[in-house]
Amino acid sequence: MKLQDIEHEALGLREVERAELVLSLMRTLAAPEADVTDEEVFRRDEELETGSMEPMLHDEFVRRVREQRGR
Repeated sequence: MKLQDIEHEALGLREVERAELVLSLMRTLAAPEADVTDEEVFRRDEELETGSMEPMLHDEFVRRVREQRGR
């Protein structure tokens, strides 16, 4: 069966069934590797608490990532 056929069949499922299928498929994927350590998280939290670093809004973050990736 081709991927296009599978997608067509999946889209014919009820919403709850599609959600169950998505969760089932996601469980088969490897978890993304995080290269951020706990120490870095604590350091950044401290920077925000002390005001030495300004928080960035999500939209600004996305814009900068897209800009860096050339999109």
